[in-house]
Amino acid sequence: MPNNLEVKARLIGVIFLLLLGAWVLHNFLPLLAWAVVLAITTWPIYRRLLIRKELHGKVTWGAVILTLLIGTIILAPLGYGLGRLLDDADSLGLLLTEAQSTGIPPPSWLETLPMIGEWAKSSWINALGSAEAAKSTLHWLGSGGVVSYTKDFASQLLNRLISFLMILLLLLFVYQHGEHLSRQVLASSRKLFGEVGVRYMLHATAAVRATVNGMVLVGLGKGLLLGAGYAFAGISHPAILGALTGIFAMIPFAAKLIFGACSMVLVAQGQMIAAISLFTYGMVLTLIADNYVRPALIGGAVKLPFIWTLLGIFGGMETFGLLGLFLGPTLMAVLMSIWRDWIDDINCKTSADE
Repeated sequence: MPNNLEVKARLIGVIFLLLLGAWVLHNFLPLLAWAVVLAITTWPIYRRLLIRKELHGKVTWGAVILTLLIGTIILAPLGYGLGRLLDDADSLGLLLTEAQSTGIPPPSWLETLPMIGEWAKSSWINALGSAEAAKSTLHWLGSGGVVSYTKDFASQLLNRLISFLMILLLLLFVYQHGEHLSRQVLASSRKLFGEVGVRYMLHATAAVRATVNGMVLVGLGKGLLLGAGYAFAGISHPAILGALTGIFAMIPFAAKLIFGACSMVLVAQGQMIAAISLFTYGMVLTLIADNYVRPALIGGAVKLPFIWTLLGIFGGMETFGLLGLFLGPTLMAVLMSIWRDWIDDINCKTSADE
């Protein structure tokens, strides 16, 4: 049998190798975490897909189909939005070319803005009203780093696309080996912490799935309701704006960026009543969804109190970024389970002493 010195040496060696591996893979750990979150959330769908007669026992084909489906669901709307953005960029380029030739007169509604109408019209004329003014303004914008910002945006977009493709590759691996990996994780938890460790792991899995479901359901609901609000307010392309709002709504309070911008457009068009109504409607919807509906959906599934669910969401985002939306409530759920077990142990010991 190995003596204590050998056991300590092995333990130190294992810890050193784990730290070294984490250091080597630290840039890919967030991507792996995203793949695990997606796999946990969609695992019931994956299992249901495998029991179909056409794919029964064909693990690789089932993993490939579901991975491609998830990639399509996420990339198709983004690709459509990027295409519309490029079309608008072409229109903007034509507008800027025309501005340098003849200038752009101020729109008629600009001077109708309350309190700032005359100033806004005068500023527009000074900036774009003539060919000379337009050339001067565009030269200032170019020297101010707009081209550099555009290049940075394109670079960031390419990096995000590569990262997402890497997540899909990792997700495919997790699907293929998920059963074996889950058994290993549960066995390790049982060996380290006993049966309670297995319960904590299952609770963490339920928390991840509940968090994602809560985010998606709230995002879909807010996207549909605010899309109807955009249509009622008379804003063009309400379906696209509703879909964009639904994506942003998965992040608490982020939907304000979309309906707030739409309200500003209505203000610029002189439709003050519609702008105020849309902004008020969006704020009320956001407060109800993010403060009550979302925490109830997440906390109710894992028996996590409202306040800890809310703090887990915001604290996780502040610490881990977007990934913290799912890690924060999961950590809170596990900590709450440990706390309840500790209280139960204290109560049992007190009862036994009495």
